[in-house]
Amino acid sequence: MITFTVEESWDRIESWLGRHAPVTHGLLRPPAVPADITAAELRLGVTFPPDLRKSLLRHDGVELQEGTLRLDYYGPPSGVGEIVRSTEFLREVGKDVAEEEDELDEEERDAYAYWPHERLLITLGIGWQSSDGLFLVTRPGPHHGRIGRYFDETGSSFTPWSGLRHVLSDFATALENGLPFDGRTPLAHEGRLIWDGGGTVVADPTSALDLAAGTPEPQLPAAEPAPPVPRPDGAHAVIAFGSGGFFEPGPEPPVQPDVVFVAGIDPGELLERLGSVPATARPRSREQARLSAGALWAAHRPMVRAGSCGDGWSYATQEGGDAQFGRPEVLGRLSRGTRVVRLAKQGCEVRVTVVEDGAERPEAGHRVESPREDYVTGPDGQPVLGRGGQQWQRIGVDPWPGSTAAYTRLLAGLTAEHGISWDPADDTAAPLASALLLPVLDEVPEARHPVTVVRDVDLGALVERTPPERLHSAMAAQLARLASESDIDGYPEIARALEQVGRGEPVDLTADGALDLRMRTIQAEARAVRGLLDEARHQPDLAPVTAADLAAWHGRNAAAGALRRFLLLPLPAAAETVLSLRMSLHWRDELAADLADWDLSGRSCAEPDRDG
Repeated sequence: MITFTVEESWDRIESWLGRHAPVTHGLLRPPAVPADITAAELRLGVTFPPDLRKSLLRHDGVELQEGTLRLDYYGPPSGVGEIVRSTEFLREVGKDVAEEEDELDEEERDAYAYWPHERLLITLGIGWQSSDGLFLVTRPGPHHGRIGRYFDETGSSFTPWSGLRHVLSDFATALENGLPFDGRTPLAHEGRLIWDGGGTVVADPTSALDLAAGTPEPQLPAAEPAPPVPRPDGAHAVIAFGSGGFFEPGPEPPVQPDVVFVAGIDPGELLERLGSVPATARPRSREQARLSAGALWAAHRPMVRAGSCGDGWSYATQEGGDAQFGRPEVLGRLSRGTRVVRLAKQGCEVRVTVVEDGAERPEAGHRVESPREDYVTGPDGQPVLGRGGQQWQRIGVDPWPGSTAAYTRLLAGLTAEHGISWDPADDTAAPLASALLLPVLDEVPEARHPVTVVRDVDLGALVERTPPERLHSAMAAQLARLASESDIDGYPEIARALEQVGRGEPVDLTADGALDLRMRTIQAEARAVRGLLDEARHQPDLAPVTAADLAAWHGRNAAAGALRRFLLLPLPAAAETVLSLRMSLHWRDELAADLADWDLSGRSCAEPDRDG
């Protein structure tokens, strides 16, 4: 690739800005005064590399106001005064370690020093402050003029650019050709230079649910035969170690799962309300459910077992997958027309929650906290600390034994208060109705703030000046393009919904309807792919999916969520989500065209004239 000189690159940058972003062009400062550069060198005790001097003699930085030239996350180019202030500030911050770093050789200084004396911060980063930005090495030698990135939270690292001329050359090329510059693309919008990430996803990502469907469910091995019974006419001896012997495992911890109790419905209906997948339903013991939930067959979906207890109550426990029983959406479905009691233990807390027909009853709940008791204390009662200052803990000790007792006590209290009679130890071996879940979707939160700016577009002003029907039509078009970009318009349920949205017709989004199930399936795919990738980090074998698959399913899930918000929220809030997710770099131009494609009668220009 050709690297242009500093002067040639500035010619190209100015030309593009003049044609496409005149506001940004007008915020370029005049050339620096040579005497000011010399004074800065004397003050800082360094010599500015030729590329930096030439760039400053072209523009002494930029005016720091809205619409100014930025090198994206690296911020606006600094003028002479800003370079001096930033460099002195960072030297002051690092002065406590400066003497120690003087003993480092060049390579060590570049790798480990906080702020070597010979560095200059030449841009102001994201916040237009000296806390981050691009720096330049002034030290003579092989790294003279080299460009790095400084960030106060992570330190310094070098970029691929060996000099400022390479930065400016790549920036000019990105402007002229609409190409990414360090990962993002510079664009012009309303006379200003802006930046956008854009993006694409693979069109046919691997389906984790298809992989699961092609994998058999693991089964527990057959039970071992019982020990032989001594015959009356023969000798027989059994050798056993005493309780707590060296080879004998310690006692199993008590079974204390999260559990929900639902009044007046049978276990089958309970599983249906939770979102059970019919093809996975069958009786399972707790051990079998655990084995199945941890296998590829489950695809990181929750496994739930359900049974009957007490007088007219059903209950459910979960093995594997993301926790479900504490979600408001789940409790709302379970308590529809009835009462739900949930018992949960988490760390030091045990809690009983009561929900009736979607509304929690705080006065009926219970909550118990217990102090942690696995920490080691000395005779004086003070914590025993290790060499690193950490507090010693006893191995194999329940951190909150009080919560164990509280779980049992609260469980017993459910019998008196609600007629629930259940012993968690009784259902471990018994096969109970069970199934994997297709988790219900989260509730869509209400919009709590007015929309303002979305990716450099003043959506708030756009909403105020645009008639609602016209805005709806434009945003419906944007939603359709987002669906195409993420490839969810290939699903018939979503394609049908998009057509109805475009025509302004109502869309059926009832729970467990076709569209709802499709959205939940997409979400389950994204969760399963993420889980497979997380597992592969700790295993020698590669995952059956890739990061590109995850990005694609995440994009599909986000786009499906945008459709759902479009159907459930006021249009401005829904539009904010849709526009924030668009992948095309040209979505702003498309939005302008959508808004303009409307005749004076308030009808889309693409709509046929029914009166003709």
